[in-house]
Amino acid sequence: MLSDFDYVLPPHLIAQQPLARREDARLLLLDRADGRMRHLRFHQVLEVIEPGDLLVLNDTRVLPARLYGMRSTGGRVEALLVSQEADGCWHALLHARGRLQPGEAIHFGRGHIRSTLERRHAEGGWYLHFDDAADELDRKLQTLGHMPLPPYIKRRGEDDPRWSVDRERYQTVYAREPGAIAAPTAGLHFTESLLEEGRQRGVRTVCVTLHVGLGTFKPVTAEDPTRHPMHAECYEVSEAAAQAVNAVREHGRRVIAVGTTACRALETCARNGRAEPGRGTTRLFMYPPYTFQVVDALLTNFHLPRSTLLMLVSAFAGRDRILHAYETAVREGYRFYSYGDAMLIF
Repeated sequence: MLSDFDYVLPPHLIAQQPLARREDARLLLLDRADGRMRHLRFHQVLEVIEPGDLLVLNDTRVLPARLYGMRSTGGRVEALLVSQEADGCWHALLHARGRLQPGEAIHFGRGHIRSTLERRHAEGGWYLHFDDAADELDRKLQTLGHMPLPPYIKRRGEDDPRWSVDRERYQTVYAREPGAIAAPTAGLHFTESLLEEGRQRGVRTVCVTLHVGLGTFKPVTAEDPTRHPMHAECYEVSEAAAQAVNAVREHGRRVIAVGTTACRALETCARNGRAEPGRGTTRLFMYPPYTFQVVDALLTNFHLPRSTLLMLVSAFAGRDRILHAYETAVREGYRFYSYGDAMLIF
């Protein structure tokens, strides 16, 4: 039942901005075999990752897909670009006062980005047509768009000075493939130097891609979680990534998924305890009981109550162990959610 995945979080523990240094986040270690916990800082993560282990990173890159603009009526409007459709239009979620009308012109970025409302989208929101060609729109988004922070991180409109920090820090240092509207937040704690130190110690790394989509913001409302509709998200697990996963497991070392998104990509492509290369869309929903085939350890942030992500980590470590760990994290003053602290479950 949905109520089985609830917990109480004081609002002041919801992190509103990143720490000055990525690697200074706290790290809770959870042994899923016996429930033992340890408290470290993230820069100490290599003390518990052993030579020969494999870190699987999600190299998706977050689009600066939040735009502020003006309607032709003079009213303000806020948009979140979700995905580009086959006809070139964008699926966009719009927030505005008053009723929006098909054919209405909306100008974003202080008039530098011009668009027209086309029609309603079947999954909510609108089809939005931009005057600029794709390459030119992408160039403008890089300078005029804002990072699509989740709704629990508050910003004071388009002039909030923290947006400049978000542009860098709501992105992993290894982000390469553009397409996400939310960051794979477990990876936000890594720095280039920390990853390089790991390689020098014999820790292997490999990348998969899963473009985090609209479903990451969608709350579970069905009391029976199995009835929750998962949004499709695009993923790719390359031949090289699949081979690396299988080789590591054959040698008795651990596959450590950095984030629930890397975990979902790997498990989507798992067959009979092995990773297979693949690409496409996934709606994989992991909740207890679920048998993980190729992921041996999971690095993750702390997730919202009653969310699909809390259900995933509960499937990995057991609901009671996770809820006890969350209670401990609350008591110890850990910072929660996207800009918050991390947990390594092994």
